[in-house]
Amino acid sequence: MNQAYLPTVRQLQAFMAVYRLRKLGAAASQLFITQSAVSVLIRKLEEGLGVRLFERTTRSLQPTEAAHEATVIAERVLRDLDTLCAGCRDARDLRRGQVSLAITPTLASMLLPAAVHAFAQEHPGIQIHVNDCAPDQFLTRIVGEQVDFGIGTPEHAGDEVQQQTLLRDHLAVVCSPEHPLARLAKVRWADLASHPVIAGRPGYGVRRLVDLSAAKAGVELRVASEVSFQSTALWLTDCGTAVSIMPTAYARQSAYSRLVVKTLHEPRVPRDVYVVTKRGRHLSPACEAFLSTLRKTMKGAR
Repeated sequence: MNQAYLPTVRQLQAFMAVYRLRKLGAAASQLFITQSAVSVLIRKLEEGLGVRLFERTTRSLQPTEAAHEATVIAERVLRDLDTLCAGCRDARDLRRGQVSLAITPTLASMLLPAAVHAFAQEHPGIQIHVNDCAPDQFLTRIVGEQVDFGIGTPEHAGDEVQQQTLLRDHLAVVCSPEHPLARLAKVRWADLASHPVIAGRPGYGVRRLVDLSAAKAGVELRVASEVSFQSTALWLTDCGTAVSIMPTAYARQSAYSRLVVKTLHEPRVPRDVYVVTKRGRHLSPACEAFLSTLRKTMKGAR
């Protein structure tokens, strides 16, 4: 026996067909190949294994003891290969699989509900795992391959990840209809100087971007409250406590429809949302399908 020899799938299929049917012609018909091709496959298998698998008679082939023993393993190998192929087909055809993504709770509540519902209706066999995390944990989970991809705005992306724009957005001021800023046709960062502001805590969400933008405009913000979540900033603003600063898209989709949302100018600060993947990692068909559904639901919402 050749120590480096490994039977081919076709050889194992031919072996099992001949073992069950005892005739080359019948096995050839079952495999949709010629009788001579079956004969060659069996001979090559016997040569590689170094044992005789069948005794030839004038009317049939009789399996040897080695053949009886080999069928146990051959059947298992072919069954495992069938399972492997079936699983790959299910994944390709979106009948089975999973989607795992990292996202902050604020962004998840804004983007995912409609997409998750629509995707679950269309592909019930695919599980969706939402790995909600704080902004400082976002990249770690992507680079560490704890998730397939992330949706967010990483502050320091680096070369380990690649980004694809999902949503174009800008920073805006949110205020009550009665607030003086609500009457301005265009709100500049300089206009915030005389008003108390609700901002995210340092290290959370857009706080760093807000501080850098204010500094660029030469404005020292009067921070009245610091919060961890933009949802908290919204209800505080709705109560009349102070104005808040956040991405336009989140402010406009909130339940506080009476609030006025105005994009900030001078400077106009982009806050785009990206699909973030580990560099070199390819997304599965299920992940690609989910992102397609997400884009459709976002377009419908707009």
